[in-house]
Amino acid sequence: METLTEHRLVIGPSVYGFLRLVRVSETRQEALLASLAEYCRSHELELSGVFTEREASAGPGSAAFTGLMDVLALPDVYGVLAPAVSHLGPKPIAAERGRRIKAVGSQLLLVRRPRPARVPTALSPTAIRLLETES
Repeated sequence: METLTEHRLVIGPSVYGFLRLVRVSETRQEALLASLAEYCRSHELELSGVFTEREASAGPGSAAFTGLMDVLALPDVYGVLAPAVSHLGPKPIAAERGRRIKAVGSQLLLVRRPRPARVPTALSPTAIRLLETES
């Protein structure tokens, strides 16, 4: 009997990690790298490398991001993996980088999805019941 795909050593689509590590402890860095590796393991992806940005003032065209964009041009590269969108930089830079990643036909994968919009906490009990019934 053939083994299931999950029981075979299969190389999945190739992704590259991107981390923005400005004033981050070694323990935190190791945890972030482990989160990328675990995400890849659980989603059958091949983590081919990780690009790391260490300067807070780095703009959208930093050396680390330029290197990332270079490897995205290689054949069979599926996309970019980051712990959260904040690893692409401050909001304006992250938006530009996300646009560039998608413009070359790559996927942007996030270990931690953006949080949904918060419901204001100062609602009356009636308003809370209305919100609950709409869900």
